[in-house]
Amino acid sequence: MWLFDVLIEHASLQLDRPFSYSYDGPIHHRRGFRVLVTFNHQTLVGYVLDAHEAAALPTGTGLKIIPIISIIDQEPLLNDELMDLALKLAEENLWPRISVLQAMLPQSLKPKKTALKGPKIAYDDFLKVLSTDETDLTLKQIEWLRLIAGEPVFAKRDCRSPSILKQLIAKRRIAVYQKERIRLAMPDLELKAAPPLTSDQKRVVAETMESTDAVYLLQGVTGSGKTEVYLALSELALSQGKTVLMIVPEIALTPMMVAYFLSRFAGHVAILHSELTPAEKYDEYRRIARGEAKVVVGARSAVFAPLENIGLIVLDEEHVETYKQDTLPFYHARDVAIRRGSYHHAKVVLGSATPSLESRARAFKGVYHHLHLPQRINALELPKAEVVDMLDPANVDRESSLFSKRLRNAMAAALDRQEQIVLLINRRGYAPTLTCRSCQHVFKCPTCQIALTYHQKDHMLKCHHCGYLERYPSTCPDCGAASFMKQGFGTERIVEETQRLFPKARLLKLDSDSSKVRQTIAKTLERFAKHEADILIGTQMVAKGHDFPKVTLVGLVLADIGLTLPSYRSAERTFQLITQAVGRSGRGHVPGRAIIQTYAPNHYAVVLGAQQDYERFFKVEMQHRKLANYPPYCYILSLLVTGKNEDLVVQVAATLGHHLDDKLGEEVEIIGPSAPYIGFLGGVHRRIILVKYKRFETIAPTLATLIELMGPKTMTRLAVNIDPYDI
Repeated sequence: MWLFDVLIEHASLQLDRPFSYSYDGPIHHRRGFRVLVTFNHQTLVGYVLDAHEAAALPTGTGLKIIPIISIIDQEPLLNDELMDLALKLAEENLWPRISVLQAMLPQSLKPKKTALKGPKIAYDDFLKVLSTDETDLTLKQIEWLRLIAGEPVFAKRDCRSPSILKQLIAKRRIAVYQKERIRLAMPDLELKAAPPLTSDQKRVVAETMESTDAVYLLQGVTGSGKTEVYLALSELALSQGKTVLMIVPEIALTPMMVAYFLSRFAGHVAILHSELTPAEKYDEYRRIARGEAKVVVGARSAVFAPLENIGLIVLDEEHVETYKQDTLPFYHARDVAIRRGSYHHAKVVLGSATPSLESRARAFKGVYHHLHLPQRINALELPKAEVVDMLDPANVDRESSLFSKRLRNAMAAALDRQEQIVLLINRRGYAPTLTCRSCQHVFKCPTCQIALTYHQKDHMLKCHHCGYLERYPSTCPDCGAASFMKQGFGTERIVEETQRLFPKARLLKLDSDSSKVRQTIAKTLERFAKHEADILIGTQMVAKGHDFPKVTLVGLVLADIGLTLPSYRSAERTFQLITQAVGRSGRGHVPGRAIIQTYAPNHYAVVLGAQQDYERFFKVEMQHRKLANYPPYCYILSLLVTGKNEDLVVQVAATLGHHLDDKLGEEVEIIGPSAPYIGFLGGVHRRIILVKYKRFETIAPTLATLIELMGPKTMTRLAVNIDPYDI
């Protein structure tokens, strides 16, 4: 008899312990496979952490161990490296182990009951000739036998005579065999030779290869050729018989990066990101695990790709907040990449024109090896950026409430020259708030209490936090009036205004709404790259990493939206967004220009972003962080208490806060408990406690005690998030 230590599929800290089940039968592996079990009168999927051989339990002891229902997998789902990594990440970050395993695996392999309905391996049937002996065959059968024998590969579906095929099989002249079908169609791109590197690029590549350091921060101005450095380093890693992991921060950047790598390493590239269908992702994951792909390109979760013998891991645009997962487990792809790099003795390259303050500070201290690309390719000039004060009446355009005179005139001039334009507004939808004109009632999400955003395209109100939808109202629920004000603006409103001002211009829109339809992002970017549109309007998705040589003007319609967010990162995010957006301009032979509209023209993030002056921003922002004792001068974690009973959530959060204060005292700084920026989300009340600390080892035992106190029968939940991005 075997005793299995099984994790249950519920991703809860309160259930983060193995449960014992018995099994009578042979097993091929001791850990890493799924089983079907009975738990709390439910049939659930469990994940086996370990198996112990044991004699039958003695009778009369009162002990009863429930047998498993069945074994689901005959092979371990993760290799030893990834299995150990999952357990280590969970232990160090106080996450439920099952949540890490679920984050690592594709839909069909997740330890969840719903995964059992996911896509499986697909096969195509092919025909092979067993014998060309034509004795006792009819003329028709001979004809088909010769046809099949004359083709190197013959699919069964291509045989238009099923009856003759059946007879040939019965006479053992041909047989049917199966071959796995790969459901992801890779773009058929022409192979390109590597272009000659600039002197700066050669220096960076040589310095990386000659150094024995593990982590490299590649800081290069926008347009300096960081991607070509990634490709050159990848080529060297592959020549050494190693594999490459290339991570980008969001789906919008994946098609471009895939195209770069396919044009250089076709046949060796696999793709992993959320726009793939579950079946495509399942096929790609298995292809990587079998060692058939040497290069993996993907978004955040691709950092868990089951590659062996990794020689290079690259995180492009390493500063982007989407590398941090905002649900359990709260991992950061950068931290996982560095861990995997250490295991494989691989080089980890973090690339950005605007590195996160934490990464830049580590480079300053020598923790990361600092590499620098100070100039654009072909010595092109950086775009000239102009800050437009929207509070100054002289800048207001009577023709438009959204565009300043300077931006509208610049757009008209660029269109006359048949150049392209990118407009950025980091807010989607048509209007972020709908208000009754009579009683000032604001339409809010019933499960989040956040103002609903009006989307004109489908005439609906939407919550951008939980996904709640509501029809556009005919009357106000409070006073019955039928007149409403649409306040603020987003991408849809900018599209409408641009079309009104420039009716002949061809427009495209790109925001997270675009990703709801598969391939829309890739097709939109491809159309814009082919100059099938004159103006691309979008959110931050258009600001990072894209290379459009014909774009000569970038307009930031409202550059300071991010400054209003209650986060110590707000200035950093605003500076990065402005710098990255400005950098989309002037990548061809025509000098670029950027116009930055703002209501905070003197804020250092806006001024220095316009000047593309990262080093000065770094110094100023580090002074602010030091005064307020925020990272990188300390570490920070959040304790999020959630529950449906608000009074209970408040009470539990207060108790946890007092406990932390009593146990840790002067070793930490505790802020809260308080309501976070979104205090009510998805019908659940939330309270947050922030803890600033220097050494995690000093607070880990106290946190572990708190988790034990929050037992499985409590009506509240606790989530620990180390280095939270949104607080």
